[in-house]
Amino acid sequence: MAISQKYGRTYHYPFSPGTTSDDRIQHDYWDWLVNIPQLIHTEKLDGENNCLSRHGVFARSHVAPTTSPWTESIRRYWQSIKNDLGDLEIFLENLYAVHSIEYKNLDHHFYVFGVREHDRWLSWEETCFYAAMLDLPVVPVVSAITPPAVRTGFERDTLSLVGGRGAFDPHDAFSGEPTIMEGIVTRNAAGYPVSEFSHNVFKYVRKGHVKTDQHWTRHWRRARLNYEGGNYVADNR
Repeated sequence: MAISQKYGRTYHYPFSPGTTSDDRIQHDYWDWLVNIPQLIHTEKLDGENNCLSRHGVFARSHVAPTTSPWTESIRRYWQSIKNDLGDLEIFLENLYAVHSIEYKNLDHHFYVFGVREHDRWLSWEETCFYAAMLDLPVVPVVSAITPPAVRTGFERDTLSLVGGRGAFDPHDAFSGEPTIMEGIVTRNAAGYPVSEFSHNVFKYVRKGHVKTDQHWTRHWRRARLNYEGGNYVADNR
């Protein structure tokens, strides 16, 4: 039995080209999205989904806390805050290990994207508040919008956003070539019940994004941060 509930699967927009056979698509997304007063587009980062709760640090499975080497530093950090979390569960993108995208402009390895309390996902404002209290950054916000009245306008505007480079200078980890951001995650700016997750969070993943398979763990390498000289220093050694 899981100690806590793992993060729900985020449904793709039907116009998201980066889907695979096991992905779910929210074909009727517009019926839900048009009734949300404000949306937050955040950059989808290529890392590992981690959860910090009073019970431990979790990765994909919430049956038991993770013990992977690339979570060693976040587990050390968790030791200092575990008694302050109460019923909060902090979900963050762990960029400590390089996956399919290598970010050349990182100030931090861990970026918060959601906070859950009991059976509710907290608002984006509350998420930013708790992240700041824990001295953690949040994932980059691409834009905050009110949904337009016309679906085609929303899809056109979204497609114009996802062609951007992203906040952290992404490069293909295999070829070394500069690339655009992996995609975006759209969420309701307000809070919502856990049971309504699929009606309040959607994603777009670009075509050609290589999903890192399990073999990356055998030869993983740590992402360097800017204060250490950044990844450009590592590349030139």
